[in-house]
Order: sequence, then C-alpha cells, then structure tokens
Amino acid sequence: MGRAASDTGHSQGYTAAHATDGQAGTYWESSNNAFPQSLTVDLGAERTVGRLVLRLPAAWGGRTQTLSVLGSGDGAGWSTLKASAAYAFAEGVNTVTIPLPATAGVRHLRLTFTANTGWPAGQVSELEAYSS
Repeated sequence: MGRAASDTGHSQGYTAAHATDGQAGTYWESSNNAFPQSLTVDLGAERTVGRLVLRLPAAWGGRTQTLSVLGSGDGAGWSTLKASAAYAFAEGVNTVTIPLPATAGVRHLRLTFTANTGWPAGQVSELEAYSS
C-alpha cells in the first residue's frame, strides 16, 4: 500500500496510483482497446515475492483477465515470474491469487494485460505482494 505505481496508459482519471492506495473502490484502468497494457509498482526495496493478490471492486460483474507477471531488481532488466495466463475474477468476490516461485531481489513488479472479458482494458483495484 502506498507504493509508487506507473502505467503504459490509463483511461480518464483511473491512474496507476489507485492500484496501491488501499481503497477497494478505486482502480487503475488501462487505455481502452489498446492491449497490451502494463501496470508497474515499485516495492521501495528489494524483497522476496511469492504470491500476488489482485482485487477488483466487489460489486463488479465477473470477468477473466489475461496477464503476465514480470519482476526486476533495478527497473531496467526484467524477468518473467509468471507467464501469461487467464485469471477469473468471480462476481461478488473479485479477488485472484497468483502464486509465484519465491523470487528474491524483486523491487519492481510489472503486470502486462492482454485481454479482459469484462471491459476492453486491464483493470486492478488493489495489487498486493506477499513473500509466501
């Protein structure tokens, strides 16, 4: 929560900062009809990352988003932590957990979205990173 975030594009005022503000009702939304789109978060220091939790507003209808997860120690060289896959957000819950191989030395996380069945853009209300 409160970490610096950036994006490759966003729609209206739905900026990357909403994905780390700790408020489930706000969200990042990428530019519409412009896949692929990325959301990048600076964790502030190198950490071990073993899983991510992605949230959308609970009141939204269900959707499936296709995305990959990349990690970097310096924000310049990136490695794939999780290959592109489809993740189903169930209506009323709208939370997805993405297990990762425990990777040390990750300071920057990048989610790259390539599809969304609920809207023509990538969407994240909260991005949470955990060590295990």
